[in-house]
Amino acid sequence: MEALELQQTYQDLTTAHVADAALRLGVPLRCAPATVRPLWDGVHLVGRARPARHYGSVDVFLEALERAAPGEVLVVDNAGRADESCVGDLMALEARQAGLGGIVIWGLHRDTAELRAIGLPVFSQGALPAGPQRLDPQEPEALTSARVGEHLVTADDVVLADDDGVLFVPLARAADLAAAAAAIRDTERRQAARMRLGTGLRAQVAFADYLAARDLHGATFRQHLRAIGGAIEE
Repeated sequence: MEALELQQTYQDLTTAHVADAALRLGVPLRCAPATVRPLWDGVHLVGRARPARHYGSVDVFLEALERAAPGEVLVVDNAGRADESCVGDLMALEARQAGLGGIVIWGLHRDTAELRAIGLPVFSQGALPAGPQRLDPQEPEALTSARVGEHLVTADDVVLADDDGVLFVPLARAADLAAAAAAIRDTERRQAARMRLGTGLRAQVAFADYLAARDLHGATFRQHLRAIGGAIEE
């Protein structure tokens, strides 16, 4: 998928929808640590990953932007360090001018007020005034992969991020995941609408029937939901 197609396909899908779709399709679920949060509420970010590992200097980010295409998301690996910030207002401005969709940092940022004024979506583990005081040797993988928590992210991944956090999915499965996520979204919306009209969730999912099937056959709730077309856990 190209950048515009990703935007159009995922514009009305949340990270929760896509996470449930990954579970349904057997796609490994890769989420950034829960500490990686947006700088403001109401952000919805989707784009192909542009990885970069930080070694104490912004030159690696500038080189990543040289290679980047509009709509991509800069994924910064600073190993989750809590002793330095690695992205500030100038880098956010440069990323915006390069047409990037946003920045995800496994680490800290600074210049919070300026970043909010710039308006480019930024997700990080928090803010710290102090920048880096080191300059480490750059690895060969500096611009080909970034680690975010326990997960390795490459240019073959799509970044999806919103108020619930950050999710990484394989570009090769993006269309399949979007279709499954849209089906889950639509089912949940129908269920919510019926609840507002007075039909509770237990009635909608025939919960009494599930309890009987569980006691008789050992059926799981997920198996029951699949059989009736419900959507709660996936």
